[in-house]
Amino acid sequence: MEKLNFVKNGVLRLPPGFRFHPTDEELVVQYLKRKVFSYPLPASIIPEVDVCKSDPWDLPGDLEQERYFFSTREAKYPNGNRSNRATGSGYWKATGIDKQIVTSRGNHVVGMKKTLVFYRGKPPHGSRTDWIMHEYRLVTNPQTKPSNGAPEKNTSQSPVVPMESWVLCRIFLKKRGSKSEEENLQTGVDHAVVRKPRIAKPVFYDFMTKGRANLNLAPASSSSGSSGITEVSSNESDDHEENSSCNSFPYFRRKQ
Repeated sequence: MEKLNFVKNGVLRLPPGFRFHPTDEELVVQYLKRKVFSYPLPASIIPEVDVCKSDPWDLPGDLEQERYFFSTREAKYPNGNRSNRATGSGYWKATGIDKQIVTSRGNHVVGMKKTLVFYRGKPPHGSRTDWIMHEYRLVTNPQTKPSNGAPEKNTSQSPVVPMESWVLCRIFLKKRGSKSEEENLQTGVDHAVVRKPRIAKPVFYDFMTKGRANLNLAPASSSSGSSGITEVSSNESDDHEENSSCNSFPYFRRKQ
C-alpha cells in the first residue's frame, strides 16, 4: 500500500473536506512515539521543523489554523536540562504545570504536554502575544516499542537524535475576545452595572402622641416604642377604618 504524503515543501496539504484534529493521546502514541522509534507513521502529515529557528508567524502553514511540527529540543546550557526556546524576535515561555497524557484504555501515562506562550523581546521584559504552543514529549521506557502491530524497525535507520530530544509541537494563534472583554481581563475591573434589588424599609409610627385627629399618622423616628411594626397596608387600612370607630387605630400588618 502506498504511503500517504500530505506534506509538500513543509506545508500540510489535505484534500478538500479533510481536517487533521488528533487527540493528545493520538499525537503521542500514533505519531510522536512512532517517530522516535522510526516506525511508519499513519500518514506523512507532520513535517520536521526546528520551531525555535523561526518566529511563530514565519513557520510554514496557514496562520489561521493549528499547525503541527516534529522538532528537537536544544539544551540551553551544556550540562543543564533547560531548553533553549529563543527565536529571532522573542522567546517561548512555559506557563502553568505540565499535563499528563494518559491512554483511554488502562490509564497509562504515555506523555506530557507543556503549554508555552510566545513573548516579543528579550526576557524578562518581553511583551506577551497571543501565540500558544503545546509541546508534547514522550514518557516511556526506552525499551518499550509501539504496539498496534507495527513492523520491526530497520536498525540501519535508527535516529541520530536522542529519544528525549524529540517533541511534537502544536502551534496556534489564540482568538481574541471583544475589546471591552480584553480591557476587563487586563485591568481586572468589571464595568458592568449591577443593580441591587430594592428592599422595602420598615415604617415606624408614634402611638404615644395624643391629640391627633388624623389617624394616618406620619412616620416617626426608629427610636419610637413600636419597633415591631412594618409598613401600612393601604387597602386593608381603608377597609378597616370604615367599619371601626374613630377611636380605633389603623390596621397594621405585624412582622411574622
